[in-house]
Amino acid sequence: MNLFDIQQNEFVHRHIGPNEAEKNQMLETIGVSDLDELINKTVPGTIRMQQPLAIPAAISESDYLRQLKDVSLKNKVFRNYIGQGYFDTITPSVILRNVFENPGWYTQYTPYQAEISQGRLESLLNYQTMVADLTGLPIANASLLDEATAAAEAMTMFFNALNKDHDHVTRPKFFVDINVYPQTLDVIYTRATPLQIEVVVGDYKTAQLDELYFGALIQYPDNLGAAADYRAFIDSVHAVNAYVGVATDLLALTLLTTPGELGADAAFGSAQRFGVPLGFGGPHAAFFAVKDDFKRSIPGRIIGVSIDAQGQRALRMALQTREQHIKREKATSNICTAQALLANMAAMYAVYHGPKGLQEIATRVTLLTHTLAKQLQAKGLTLVNDHFFDTIVVTGTTIKDAAEAAGINFRYFNGNTSISLDETTTIADLNDILQLFGAGQVDAAAVSNTAINIPASLQRTSAYLTHPVFNSYHSESLMMRYLKRLENKDLSLNTSMISLGSCTMKLNAATEMIPLSWAHWSKMHPFAPKDQVGGYLQIADELGEYLSKITGFDACSLQPNSGAQGEYAGLLVIRKFHESRGEGHRNVMLIPISAHGTNPASAVMAGFKVVVVKALENGYIDVTDLKAKAAAHAKDLAGIMITYPSTYGVYEESVKEICAIIHENGGQVYMDGANMNAQVGLTAPGLIGADVCHLNLHKTFAIPHGGGGPGMGPICVAKHLAPFLPGHVFLNNGELSSAVSAAPFGSASILLISYAYIRMLGADGVKQASRYAILNANYMKTRLEKAYDILYNGVNGTCAHEFIVDLRPFKSTAGIEAEDVAKRLMDYGFHAPTLSFPVPGTIMIEPTESEDKGELDRFCDALLSIREEIRAVEEGRADKQNNVLKHAPHTQAVITADEWNRPYGRQQAAFPLEYVKANKFWPSISRVNNTHGDRNLICTCEPVSAYEEAVEA
Repeated sequence: MNLFDIQQNEFVHRHIGPNEAEKNQMLETIGVSDLDELINKTVPGTIRMQQPLAIPAAISESDYLRQLKDVSLKNKVFRNYIGQGYFDTITPSVILRNVFENPGWYTQYTPYQAEISQGRLESLLNYQTMVADLTGLPIANASLLDEATAAAEAMTMFFNALNKDHDHVTRPKFFVDINVYPQTLDVIYTRATPLQIEVVVGDYKTAQLDELYFGALIQYPDNLGAAADYRAFIDSVHAVNAYVGVATDLLALTLLTTPGELGADAAFGSAQRFGVPLGFGGPHAAFFAVKDDFKRSIPGRIIGVSIDAQGQRALRMALQTREQHIKREKATSNICTAQALLANMAAMYAVYHGPKGLQEIATRVTLLTHTLAKQLQAKGLTLVNDHFFDTIVVTGTTIKDAAEAAGINFRYFNGNTSISLDETTTIADLNDILQLFGAGQVDAAAVSNTAINIPASLQRTSAYLTHPVFNSYHSESLMMRYLKRLENKDLSLNTSMISLGSCTMKLNAATEMIPLSWAHWSKMHPFAPKDQVGGYLQIADELGEYLSKITGFDACSLQPNSGAQGEYAGLLVIRKFHESRGEGHRNVMLIPISAHGTNPASAVMAGFKVVVVKALENGYIDVTDLKAKAAAHAKDLAGIMITYPSTYGVYEESVKEICAIIHENGGQVYMDGANMNAQVGLTAPGLIGADVCHLNLHKTFAIPHGGGGPGMGPICVAKHLAPFLPGHVFLNNGELSSAVSAAPFGSASILLISYAYIRMLGADGVKQASRYAILNANYMKTRLEKAYDILYNGVNGTCAHEFIVDLRPFKSTAGIEAEDVAKRLMDYGFHAPTLSFPVPGTIMIEPTESEDKGELDRFCDALLSIREEIRAVEEGRADKQNNVLKHAPHTQAVITADEWNRPYGRQQAAFPLEYVKANKFWPSISRVNNTHGDRNLICTCEPVSAYEEAVEA
């Protein structure tokens, strides 16, 4: 390789952690001669890919950025007044730089380990408080995926509340007002069909609901911009004991009467216009708030207030027993990844502006809108609605050509022109719009003297965002320091390795991330005309082709905006395939007992009945049990959901046989792509025998986890399933198209990250990433296996890209549980591996290819040191309850307190190994008390007195 080839391949060595010398040392420790030998021992020869991947060769970082800049210019940045749930916004620079572009925020994992997650937990609590205040409802979650799927989640929540027995549904009907956003209606129909929910679309003003209805959905303000008083309608729905969900707009709610005050049972929508870029559809945080009655059935994660071991205030994820990873097929939702990073941005937008600032923004927007309306009416034009917040619809006129010539986009439908103004709209912009209609010009005085056009009965009078957090950080210095203070409480990838098995916390390279802030990507509206979005369409086409080649399939949909959404979309493809063949009765989905909880939850959502397949002692799928169950259900078998390598971290040699058994019995094979990081370039789902798979782009393909989102879950399918991929109402002339997400390409802007990952690594680099992921895992396993039991191995004694350490024996020998080890790792500066999944009482370790040998050794040294601490308890040298593990983690406040009455030293507690002194990360709270938080559920910011009481305690 000459110097210029080396330059083009530079990213491979920047992404992959071990250098050549480290690789050789690691191979020697494992006991193999070279990397090829390790791979041959690990990956079954029967499934190995024989040809190089047919994707482009690697490209240097600088060349990639130059090329991507050229592609971006194929996107035309117009002034967008399209609306329809997506609005341009101004992201405060202090938030853009310190949150959106900051690895301290975007490389965090979901805050399961609360003691090292207090920063983002506080920010998400702020988000919940913001949503609860603005919607007038007491319980809010920490975000969902987008507005359309949030509406579908509300429908399902209402359905389940009034139809406990899905085999005997007594209330099958769901009313949807005709003026709900089209993309929301598209997703509603998609979600309703498998559950046999009958969607009834009509005009809320004339609707007559009866006891067959379980709920209703209205939009406020609606698709035409109208701000209507829904009180009478909501009362009529409640009169038949059904529920009402309101899709709404947070900015509008600073001026409008809240959904809670109108009587709504749930309110939801998109928080995008609170400082989150358009990004051609995402990622954006949806919000979701409910009455107290639904606190145990609300989908998504809830952040709650509790206390720690010292009695201090502590935040953590509350009511986790609702979630899919515990309740599986009985879960309230399949939601796993949400949109935490974007929720944090929206929360900080509210913190920075405060209630007064938000109200001023909303007032400017609505005054500009009313001024526009008056000018157009003075011109003789007719508007659809009398009362509105930010959107008007002009009847019987379209000015599309003139507007586009001026670089302006409106929304056009049914011969009308819809105009939605936003935070970025200036008086100069307004005059440009007026000029297109020949409707005169206005100045600041004229706009300021205009009254808001919201009826008195709908003008908000209740206070909101009164908590000090929304009234304290309005200068940039204060805001910058607040963000830094929260960031410092959280352990992220810029601190140390996060070795979460099944989560693939690999490098999120800066070059992959930088373009997301470029205006030609960030300011594109998802419903802009096709000829304006050539850059995005090129990226989507090329990325879809790359992913199809990598998976060995023929077609790809990029629409699902999380892994769980990908699962759901893939299962719907299987369902539609069977229906197309007159076999819609095939409704049994086999799922191994080791599967991730989203699998059974998604299967139930897609209308399937779950039949569990047993596992053998070695972790493999029990093929005998599989054969029996496939044969028993041959007439109604829809398929199987498998993960490969398995969630136990091994390549099962029987995988081809498993696929064949399913096909022989008329089913399809769905492969969960959670462990694709051990497949790329070595094998492929299509090669193995699967029919469809989803890919977690936030795992294998380098999208950051963002503290619990965003993620992307595109699906790839074999040729016979391609006709059944999800469509979108926007791409199908307004016809419903089985959409699974609000935007046609889901969270489109972050597709750039995975595109960059593939382009800069190239065909050989992505394969090397898989090989080094396997190397790193086997090196760590070799270092640890003499001190700990490793639960499962392949036939040659190796693991795939992850492995399970069994901590269960220590419960009987020392009274030490897996949680104690997880918390003690924090004192060593590490986030715990995946805890108690897929086997309770274990940890699952996945180092990824991005970590160098030094970091792997530090983690192994920490676990080996912890083993000696456990041994001290086993041998009676340390007390079973009063020991360094049971008291972990140790905060700075505990360590530096004047009083120290523990039987071990402060040095052992805080600096157990020499390397810790060089880079000490202090947990900000002691061990959290989960039980206290669930018994005393508080999901919004408490009054200041609560903080004072906690300190005094």
